[in-house]
Amino acid sequence: MIGIPERTEAAPYYFTYIDRITTPDILGRLESQLDEVATFLRGISEEKSLYRYAPGKWSLREVLNHLNDCERMFVFRSFWFARGLDTALPSFDQDIAAAGAHADLIPWARHVEEFLQIRQATLPFFRNLSEDAWKRTGTASGNLFTVRALAYIAAGHVDHHVAILRERYLGKAPGA
Repeated sequence: MIGIPERTEAAPYYFTYIDRITTPDILGRLESQLDEVATFLRGISEEKSLYRYAPGKWSLREVLNHLNDCERMFVFRSFWFARGLDTALPSFDQDIAAAGAHADLIPWARHVEEFLQIRQATLPFFRNLSEDAWKRTGTASGNLFTVRALAYIAAGHVDHHVAILRERYLGKAPGA
């Protein structure tokens, strides 16, 4: 059992995501999100995926592209720290990444498939970590992280944005 991160394992802001995951079985949660999120995303039409709930807000495609980018980034940070590399990693600017992705030009189905493929690559990485690798730390964006915290952030970030998609884009309460 890996266990829920302590408050010292990431900057306070990241507990917005970590606190969404209440199980000590982060591998189980990452895996269960595959089916849950895939089912949810596949229920969204190509047309609806271009919807923005307000001017200046991202489309559903841009939100999913953001999830895909961030999962890659959280896993890369995890890889860097788990392998004992001690160079601090730079910040990630989500707005620059979103602008460079041109997500609205990519079909929704391809974004969904990309999410699944990224998560399918995330799972074996985390499954194969040694116990001591989960505890390793590093710095990214000027903040200290443990590998364990980054796994929880990855899962919580998905839960956070799926809730936003349900509430603001699709008008559904969480779990509906």
